[in-house]
Amino acid sequence: MNKEKKQNYISEMTTQFDKSEAVIVAHYQGLTVNQLDNLRAKMREHGIIFKITKNRITKIALEKTRCKELSNLFTGPTAVALSKDAITSAKILTNFSKENSNLKILGGIMGNDILDVAGVKNVATLPSLDEARAKIVGILRSPAQKIASILLAPASKIAILALEKSKK
Repeated sequence: MNKEKKQNYISEMTTQFDKSEAVIVAHYQGLTVNQLDNLRAKMREHGIIFKITKNRITKIALEKTRCKELSNLFTGPTAVALSKDAITSAKILTNFSKENSNLKILGGIMGNDILDVAGVKNVATLPSLDEARAKIVGILRSPAQKIASILLAPASKIAILALEKSKK
């Protein structure tokens, strides 16, 4: 890699680290090309960049970003997942590492919080934004459905319900 390509790589990685809400670092040694391609395809579906890094140059790029605390993780065959959604990237990597023991999650950063391996796995157990929204909508809809069913019930049932409430 010549000097110009190195400078381009450093500037590209610096902007990607700055733009990403979540950065997860992993070792990929022992994974086949097909396994890496499958992982990249899963990541791409969700807008996540999974990139094999050049450690020495990546450490230089990290110095200029909020992710500089991660530089000690860049040893050996390292790959990095860069995304705007920490939960989705953590879920995909954690599930993939369960299926393929050669992918080892080393840690990462979410927002301004540094995560170790356990932290990344904890983030993976959180519901995604869409799942959380669905749960909230379900919670909000439940009381309205109960009120509607009471109002649509025959008058005798409402009287029985009122009698039961008055006994309490």
